Amino acid sequence: MKSIHSLRMRASMLAVGAALVSIGAHAQDNYPARAITLMVSAAPGGTTDLAARMISDPLSKALGKPVVVENRPGGAGAIAASAVKRAKPDGYTLLVQYSGFHVITPHVVKAGFDPIKDFIPVANLIVAPQVFVVRPDLPIKTLPELVSYAKALPGKLNYASSGNGSLQHVTGEMLNRMSGTNTAHVPYKGTGPAITDLLGGNVEMTFTTAPPLLAHIRSGKLRAIAVTGNVALPSLPNVPTTATIKGYEKLDVSSWFAVYAPANTPKPIVDKLTGEIKKIMATDAFKRKAQEQGAYAVYMTPQELAAHTSKEYQTWGKFVKDAKITGE
Repeated sequence: MKSIHSLRMRASMLAVGAALVSIGAHAQDNYPARAITLMVSAAPGGTTDLAARMISDPLSKALGKPVVVENRPGGAGAIAASAVKRAKPDGYTLLVQYSGFHVITPHVVKAGFDPIKDFIPVANLIVAPQVFVVRPDLPIKTLPELVSYAKALPGKLNYASSGNGSLQHVTGEMLNRMSGTNTAHVPYKGTGPAITDLLGGNVEMTFTTAPPLLAHIRSGKLRAIAVTGNVALPSLPNVPTTATIKGYEKLDVSSWFAVYAPANTPKPIVDKLTGEIKKIMATDAFKRKAQEQGAYAVYMTPQELAAHTSKEYQTWGKFVKDAKITGE
């Protein structure tokens, strides 16, 4: 027979456990009780930053608490991802991540995070094709002209990316493999710095999503020569898609930008966040803003985003291995 002391101890432990469960449930019901931080994996000026800022203000209004954007560029997305990975899984620190950093970088460098195990998907925000741009002082107006120019100057043409393992990095290597060119990769800590150096004449070209490029294209500071994929961008109606350019029909790469929470974040919190984000993304204002910037509003539920993340991770892992892409 158990002693009275041991029975009392067990009863006390059960009471403490019940109290903790009650406190946790109350915290979830009361969520959010303070400001939420959206940790952005890239510098200001890029599409990841834009995606976060498109959602931060309306989400703040919907939840009744501040939603603050904090940029943590560097490490090809690993700095922000690692910070969120280590954060308390209570819904107050979220990651706004760019697909290249999330599903490609871990195959190229030691990123320090697992995109599947370390995070819970919340919602996808936008999808955007890559736009090929060059400096306007170069004699290049089309993708075939770019290839010819690169072949005439092997190893002399540089392309900027937002970091090792980014989709820009992979796009550049895809183009090299498809065309037999040898353009050189120059990684930066985000799309913003990459574009700044392109405008400054330090590199010749880049391939990235339209949002951070449009103002420079319209002002004539950059020249757009192609949009990847088979869907033309309304914001760039005169720029051909790669699907219409002979020999480059399969050059179809698009970025997606999504919200993730640390692993073990309670389901009620994730459900509340994704529910509010879905409502925001259904508005004409959000859809119009995305389209104006050369992107598309594409909501995915946590389950859909989980499946998409896993599939993309496997697909790009195979490409990186086959193409022998490294972070060097």
